[in-house]
Amino acid sequence: MIHIAIVEDEDIWADRITLFIQQYKREYQEHFQILRYRDGYEIADNYPLDLDIIFMDIEMKMMDGIAAAETIRKMDERVIIVFVTNMVQYAIKGYGVDALDYILKPISYIPFSETLKKAIRSLQKNKEVFITVKFRDGVLKICSSHILWIESQGHRLTFHTVEGDYGTTVYSMKEVEEKLRPEGFCRCNSGNLVNLSQVQGTKNGHVQIGDAQLLISRGKKVEFMKALVSFMTK
Repeated sequence: MIHIAIVEDEDIWADRITLFIQQYKREYQEHFQILRYRDGYEIADNYPLDLDIIFMDIEMKMMDGIAAAETIRKMDERVIIVFVTNMVQYAIKGYGVDALDYILKPISYIPFSETLKKAIRSLQKNKEVFITVKFRDGVLKICSSHILWIESQGHRLTFHTVEGDYGTTVYSMKEVEEKLRPEGFCRCNSGNLVNLSQVQGTKNGHVQIGDAQLLISRGKKVEFMKALVSFMTK
């Protein structure tokens, strides 16, 4: 669920942004929760810390969008801010509060959808999961998207990543699977946990990841193929 706030004092533009978000939801099967604020004071004084994206008008009668964004940034450095305005020179001021982008009025769907898509990509990047792998001689923090697959041999796990291979005996496959399954990982057999985003294809009962071909076992085939198809058609 992506939490979006619309900060706009004119109903015509707030309604249009809401309509465009709903259209985007239908096209891309995203899930949104939308909150409406009528001025900068309202969101600054009642700021919910679970917001992901804010579409904010700059010219508002009470507190303008730039001032509201400055207040919000003191509470939340992570939230993505997109300014909505009818003048480019106002939008340029937004980069001082680390705004992702701006949208010019009158708002049309195509540029809006591209900006929303950009915001979601940025959000996903910021939410990447890291796993800390402990070794005898140190610790390494690995980004989940850099993992190709994880191999289990006895009590040893090997993390095959884009940077190289790292082995550890600290974790069990079950522990790692529980952490990474929500990030798009699935076992193709009892000994290999695959990052579905790294899969290049399947052929003759094997899954191709880089130069490696991993067996898709009979017991895992239905679950794995279902997860792979679901991931690839998102």
